[in-house]
Amino acid sequence: MGILLLVSCGALVLLALLVGFWLIGLYNTLARGRVAVQGAWSDIEVQLKRRHDLIPNLVETVKGYAKHEREALEAVIAARARAVSAGPIDAKIEAEGGLTQALGRLMAVAEAYPDLKANTNFLELQGELASTENIIGGARSRYNNTTGGFNQTLVVFPTNLVANMFGFKEMPFFEVENAAERTAPQVKF
Repeated sequence: MGILLLVSCGALVLLALLVGFWLIGLYNTLARGRVAVQGAWSDIEVQLKRRHDLIPNLVETVKGYAKHEREALEAVIAARARAVSAGPIDAKIEAEGGLTQALGRLMAVAEAYPDLKANTNFLELQGELASTENIIGGARSRYNNTTGGFNQTLVVFPTNLVANMFGFKEMPFFEVENAAERTAPQVKF
């Protein structure tokens, strides 16, 4: 009887260890996924910072030519300020959508000024902004792919049990709500 009890206890300990290692493996999978999503978001933030840094120069260049287009300039400045100071990822995504829309309006205003369109500084800034927008688009795509994989891992059984146990939450996709914002600002003349 003692040997049977000892074998039963050993089997229970072995089973507990196996379940423990399995839980650790699932937790590590979730943790790696969250870190990958955060890394992909960081790639976006680097490019958004670059875009934010270009905007004051662009606004100053346009300001010299389009003095009576104050509303469009102020909209870009305000949208940039909201984007720079936005908090969590959801808020940043929303603020960046507003900035994209404001930049699009600013570029439309610039269409009306032939001298501005010929200005070397404006053309260089325009090219830098277009390049940055393309890079942001690629980074958004990578972020959304990584986020999709992580979110999928969160909802499948049995990982969803471990995710709920340790408080893992779905990450937001970088989506554009407004159809007008789905298009990057046109910066070609």
